[in-house]
Amino acid sequence: MPDAEKDEDSRQGVQSIEVGVPLLQALADHGAPMMLRDLALKTGMPAAKAHRYLVSFVRTGLVVQDAQSGRYDLGHFALELGLASLARLDAVRAATPVLDALSEEIGETVALAVWGNMGPTIVRWVESRRPINVNLRTGSVMPLLNSAIGLCFVSFSDSPQVTARVEAELGINSTASEGRGPTSRLDLDALVAEARQHAMSRAVGSVLPGVNAFCAPIFDHEGKMAVAITALGPASLFPSAWNGPIPRAVASAAQTISRRLGWTGKHS
Repeated sequence: MPDAEKDEDSRQGVQSIEVGVPLLQALADHGAPMMLRDLALKTGMPAAKAHRYLVSFVRTGLVVQDAQSGRYDLGHFALELGLASLARLDAVRAATPVLDALSEEIGETVALAVWGNMGPTIVRWVESRRPINVNLRTGSVMPLLNSAIGLCFVSFSDSPQVTARVEAELGINSTASEGRGPTSRLDLDALVAEARQHAMSRAVGSVLPGVNAFCAPIFDHEGKMAVAITALGPASLFPSAWNGPIPRAVASAAQTISRRLGWTGKHS
């Protein structure tokens, strides 16, 4: 076979996959379950054709359909793929051994989070020998404005995605019947200023009653926030003072990982 023909064969793919992938992209971009008609409109695909692809995606676990509303969303296999991809990031690999050492040093549960499609997402979770009763694990997406992890991204990331999500959540908080964190830019600015002063964010029972947490940013070689490292524990055994041994250990771990990623600055 001539070389040109071999090259042409090597570039051939499965066209049906290429046609169906925009449906998955639409679900990822939208950030919430979608009706078939909206998916078809978003992708410029006839509804009947979109439905055939969605049936196959449901069978593989890439998509799930709610039995009551009929809406489609990304499925468990899509989540597994996303987490596997995030776990292969250089920052996550560099942080993993430091995360284990931090948990051993302070005797508390620690975690690593990145910015995912849905917001701050936990990609590593190391539980202490004294586990805490919280419904958080790898894959959990944290609130942006009242969790230590979320506030860390708000305070130290310059991503337009973070900025856009902040405005959306402030709007939601301002109309919520129950307290869900800051409701105005003024309230949020005070929390951000406090986090920047201490080079980390803090949550004192604001997301999980009776649980405190500290979270520090990790920077890459360009000085951009790559991931966040956090420690959390029961308030009775986990002091919330900024100058305690736990926040100092978290800050030191963040500094170590940042250095491994080529960052030459210092946490203020």
